[in-house]
Formats: sequence, structure tokens, C-alpha cells
Amino acid sequence: MATAGGPAAAQSGEASKGQRVFNTQCKACHTVEKDGTSHTGPNLHGLFGRKAGTGGGYESSDAMKNSGIVWDDTTVAEYSRDPKGKVPGTKMLYNGVKNAGQLADLVAYLKEATK
Repeated sequence: MATAGGPAAAQSGEASKGQRVFNTQCKACHTVEKDGTSHTGPNLHGLFGRKAGTGGGYESSDAMKNSGIVWDDTTVAEYSRDPKGKVPGTKMLYNGVKNAGQLADLVAYLKEATK
């Protein structure tokens, strides 16, 4: 049985809904296209399986570079839910996606869009 506070990664998300979440909450700072530009935040193409703080074209915080995170469903969900809680000292100013359904949808979208 799932609990209300459990990881969103355990929940199956819908990429089409996640694209709407990305467009309204993430797109102002991030791009997902191959060779896309880095805005206020890094380009997310190739995110899954990448070590945190190593995205090209963006100078990540020391906290992110030293976090030891390798991005997967769980770490993307945890960070997207509470960036400052997951990586204290992150440069990301966003407070996070608190709705578990939206978070699962966002992770599903990012898995497809960042390949």
C-alpha cells in the first residue's frame, strides 16, 4: 500500500501531463532539447544517468557538484519536490513541485524529453 508521503517515482506518471507541469513551472529556466541552451538553469538533455553538476554549458553550485547524486527517477523526484532540502546550497531558487501526481507526471515527461 502506498503512503501519501511516499516517493513520487513509485507512482506512474503521464508524460503529456508532465509536459504541462514543465512548461508552467520549469521552462523559464530549463531546456530539454539536445544542444539546447542553458538559461538560468542547466539544459536537462541527457539528465538520467548523469552525475549532478556535470551538465555542459552551466556552472553548477559546489553543493550540486559535490552532492554525489546520479540522476534517476527517485533522485529527480526528490530534488524536484524539494530542491533546497535535497541539495542544501543549490543555486535553484524554485520551491518544488509539492503535488505527488504532478511530480510523477513531471518525472515521466523528463524521462522521455531528455533522451
